[in-house]
Amino acid sequence: MARRHDPDRRQRIIDAAIRVVGEKGIAGLSHRTVAAEADVPLGSTTYHFKSLDDLLVAALRQANEAFAKTYVARGALRDPDTDLATELAALAGEWFTGDRTGLEVEYELYLAALRRPALRPVADEWGRGFADCLARRTDPVTARALVALVDGICLQVLLTGVPYDEEYTREVLARVIP
Repeated sequence: MARRHDPDRRQRIIDAAIRVVGEKGIAGLSHRTVAAEADVPLGSTTYHFKSLDDLLVAALRQANEAFAKTYVARGALRDPDTDLATELAALAGEWFTGDRTGLEVEYELYLAALRRPALRPVADEWGRGFADCLARRTDPVTARALVALVDGICLQVLLTGVPYDEEYTREVLARVIP
């Protein structure tokens, strides 16, 4: 029997893993649940991803890349004539607009690095990339502080269910920016 050529299968498996985490959390993630969601044989998931950690790394990396596009696309973050605190607060507001599933999945994968060391370098990529982007407008230490602050505010909103307050975020960020 000839092997079927399916160049998109690996990507479909990653997309399915993200959907499974969005629906069931990381606890609901297994090769079997991902194979069912991707509509591929179970052996395909283990062929492309030897362990669940390998699959989680790929899913987190893809989520990071999608997130990075949102801040890279926001040209005002690079424009020295715009108010950085206002732009960052608005950007975070965009993340909370509409369906929050993507943001929740991103943070669930990000926080999984606490117990899964294989995810730590990928989790760190997001913060470093965001800080590098912000360091063009401020110094590297302040950029890292801004990332930590935005990260903390996002976590608080996600964990408490309190609505995102853009004005509060702008005010707190402005206190950190020299």
